[in-house]
Amino acid sequence: MTSTTALPTTALGTTRVGAQGYGAMGISEFYGPTDAAEARATLERALELGVTLFDTADMYGSGHNEEFVGEFVRAHRESVVLATKFGLERRADDPGFRGINNSPEYIRAAVDASLGRLGIDVIDLYYMHRKQDGVPIEETVGVMAELVAAGKVRQLGLSEVTGPELRAAYAVHPIAAVQSEWSLFSRDVERAVVPAAAELGVTFVPYSPLGRGFLSGAVTPTGELPEGDYRRLHPRFSGDNAVRNAEILAPMHVIAAARELTPAQVALAWVHARARVHDLPVVPIPGTRSRTRVAENVAAATVELTAAELETLDAIADLVAGDRYADMKFSSAGRE
Repeated sequence: MTSTTALPTTALGTTRVGAQGYGAMGISEFYGPTDAAEARATLERALELGVTLFDTADMYGSGHNEEFVGEFVRAHRESVVLATKFGLERRADDPGFRGINNSPEYIRAAVDASLGRLGIDVIDLYYMHRKQDGVPIEETVGVMAELVAAGKVRQLGLSEVTGPELRAAYAVHPIAAVQSEWSLFSRDVERAVVPAAAELGVTFVPYSPLGRGFLSGAVTPTGELPEGDYRRLHPRFSGDNAVRNAEILAPMHVIAAARELTPAQVALAWVHARARVHDLPVVPIPGTRSRTRVAENVAAATVELTAAELETLDAIADLVAGDRYADMKFSSAGRE
């Protein structure tokens, strides 16, 4: 296995972060029960290993995730770059409801609520989680820029935007990072938004770089997902699609065995390699609630795959069965 032990750093707007971050979403919901003590230990272990970008959102656990991560952030405030998001609304009386709200009133209320739950004075990186139809991106970013001027936010980010939307936003205020799904299973962002980010010098933050567990082997087509696991709603995890998507991963498993790596490390190493392919900073944010898994993930950041291995892996995305969302309005690809 070709790797080193130290996690390198990379640019994120005006600061630098470890070249791999941490996605905290699964601590609060979506993937079944969480051992809170192990989850907190996992955050601590990630920081020890050089991870500095920790990613949450106000909608994860309807605020619980920010509260949980906030305690950790406050204990290590000078070492952590904290990212959170606004824009996806939930309803207490309808757990399955997901609405998109980019109104100025909502944004101003959301940032104050997030700061309160996190227990900090300023958010390092504040994302628009999703774009609302009919609301120009320039207007949304204009309101976000007010938050920077007010000292509530240091840098701005956008999630699941198209290339033209990113350019329009950047013309209003510098954008430090754009976040979208990007993995061996999901490469639609390479059509327009990745080139736009590279042109503008915007860091790309891939979420679900392990295909929501499919690429790591945590999910198999024969294993029943637990009740309440939101992946039940995703087409790629259902029926014949799931069987097909497991079959196309055979080349990845061959490479992993030959290199004495785990499948997750091969999948993450491929994502890290996109930084060189597209000439832009890339900071994937895999999520885990296990100290062992977080160490495994971080080790992948320094694995260098060969040109032949990368070529073999590149072919996988074209074979994937099923969209990444049941409703593609929640993705930039749905607007391209």
